[in-house]
Amino acid sequence: MNAPAATELPVVVIGAGPAGLAAAAHLIDRGIEPLVLEAGPTAGAAVREWAHVRLFSTWGEVIDPAAEKLLAPTGWTRPDPAAYPAGRDWVDLYLQPLAAVLGDRVRTGARVTGVSRTGRDRIVDADREARPFLVHIAHAGGGEERLSARAVIDASGTWATPSPAGGSGLPALGEKAAADRITYRVPDLKDPAVRARYTGRRTAVIGSGASAFTALAHLADLAKSDDGAGTKGVWILRRGISGSTFGGGEADQLPARGALGLAAKAAVDDGHADAVTGFRTEAIERAHDGRLILVGEDDRRLDPVDEVIVLTGFRPDLSFLEELRLGLDERLQAPVALAPLIDPNQHSCGTVPPHGRRELSHPEQGVYLVGMKSYGRAPTFLAMTGYEQVRSVAAAIAGDLDAADRVELTLPETGVCGGAGLFDAPDAAEGDSGGCCAPAPQLVQLGVPAAAEAAAAEEAQAGGCCGS
Repeated sequence: MNAPAATELPVVVIGAGPAGLAAAAHLIDRGIEPLVLEAGPTAGAAVREWAHVRLFSTWGEVIDPAAEKLLAPTGWTRPDPAAYPAGRDWVDLYLQPLAAVLGDRVRTGARVTGVSRTGRDRIVDADREARPFLVHIAHAGGGEERLSARAVIDASGTWATPSPAGGSGLPALGEKAAADRITYRVPDLKDPAVRARYTGRRTAVIGSGASAFTALAHLADLAKSDDGAGTKGVWILRRGISGSTFGGGEADQLPARGALGLAAKAAVDDGHADAVTGFRTEAIERAHDGRLILVGEDDRRLDPVDEVIVLTGFRPDLSFLEELRLGLDERLQAPVALAPLIDPNQHSCGTVPPHGRRELSHPEQGVYLVGMKSYGRAPTFLAMTGYEQVRSVAAAIAGDLDAADRVELTLPETGVCGGAGLFDAPDAAEGDSGGCCAPAPQLVQLGVPAAAEAAAAEEAQAGGCCGS
């Protein structure tokens, strides 16, 4: 039997999250058949795992135009563009209806475990680009399958691979053994069982981004509640407290994101959290009573904590792409041309320039990493960036390079998306206005204007999904 022509094959999209479903919508708009493969049991499975967290972007910023075009004929009602959805809202009111419109083009319980070229492993050059892609799938029921594809768009995100507590990028010594008291997600304190786990307890929060802000604000709310006496946060920062630590504040063009940083600041100011600065976790040890002791690379030992929330970012899972020839930056694990544009040492969400298929291309033609996964380890991603990426990629696959290169996107400025690298350096922290870099554990009191404090309290429930 002759193999089908490449143009007769579908474009395989890995992941039925916001970027993956948007990619499918843009491909359909171009007359190209997509096949979306989702490892989870439903579309938006990863978003469902942080359903309780509110996005700091509005509905108007998290709905893709091509997706909305597909939804419109179904009688779908567009949510208020100015409102802030929680993760569950994003799934229930947008992602799930979009998946329903796509119908059989979305397959759930289908985990991609390998991608290659048909009949060609990574080292073989001959006739490589003329060969279709081969996608190996493991089904939830235990079966396996291989499909051919004309192109592959990997929108699988980074949610399944959180970064560890260890300051060196490796898990801290004892981190895996302490897994029963560690979580790598913002806990849902409205869930009675989860709330009981943290009520009246001393909890370390490791991280300095929007997710850490969210966890600190939620723990502070718990501490102030009728049943929350004794609840205390310990905020572990690898750098010092500086003028940029709490993000853009009132100057942030995404108000909920700025208020989130102010809420975390208020948690420290009000005594609901102690800030431990300049601390890189080397080991996690058990105290005699079962609590955990964090040990720093400089041999400092913190007082025992009952729980640890590790929110140090995410990293891409590249294991199932190892037979493809990818061009990735050695630091960020993002596409080489994209990496300098998103480098967290230089850029926040709002200073990332518009980009598309050129920056997302690899030596292996026809494969694209999009959405949060395209950013590798950088935390500066916004959903609207992913939507513009997939618009450009779909145009490129369709052969419309003029449209693919016509990237138009304006992003709001932010101060909350700083990352690691040089941003961690003591000199950099000291150079910030109002900066201080303390080498020893201490409670840092940071005065906050009354008006800002009120705004922080009002918006404290706004969340910090980096993918939003």
